[in-house]
Amino acid sequence: MRTIDLNTWPRRDHFHFFRNFDEPFWGITSRVDASVAYRRCRAADQSFFLCYLHKCLLAVNAVEPFRYRIRGEEVVVLDAVHASATIGRADGSFDFSLIPFDPDFDAFAAGARSEIDRIRAGSGLNPGVAGDDVIHFSAVPWLDFTGLSHARHYARPDSCPKISVGKLTDDGTMAVSVHGHHALLDGRDVGALLDAFRRELA
Repeated sequence: MRTIDLNTWPRRDHFHFFRNFDEPFWGITSRVDASVAYRRCRAADQSFFLCYLHKCLLAVNAVEPFRYRIRGEEVVVLDAVHASATIGRADGSFDFSLIPFDPDFDAFAAGARSEIDRIRAGSGLNPGVAGDDVIHFSAVPWLDFTGLSHARHYARPDSCPKISVGKLTDDGTMAVSVHGHHALLDGRDVGALLDAFRRELA
């Protein structure tokens, strides 16, 4: 981890302008082609969810602004970002997870399955399992959405990006919603993330 020198950072003025907004997060919804990844998962009997979550984390970790976090008066660049994904249970409830990132898919999937098993064996809602070194991730596989918003606790400091994916449609694409803190990232950064995610899926 390193700390950004705000005195020389090109985003210094943007950081100070946006950081204290009542709602500093902004978002956009786009589409990605996941048909190749889906076919490969079916052929290999792999989890499509874990596949696209891993590919999303590869993209997140490759695009530096998605590793920026506000800590007090500083902006830090994290070495790695993990996933706090919502995991559903058979009774219709869900809980928050902490799934460590590993560039190796098999190692990532093993850790993810262990965390998923832990959540599915439990009950209730247990927020706070993760720190700020995560993306907040959710899958909405029942819906092909065109927009998405998030419940937020404005009194709590938060600079973690929020990424959600929708239903895989007949044409092999799915919606991806990306929300980020405007003091840390802009449209160009989200564009770079989505491009990286598309490359990983292909």
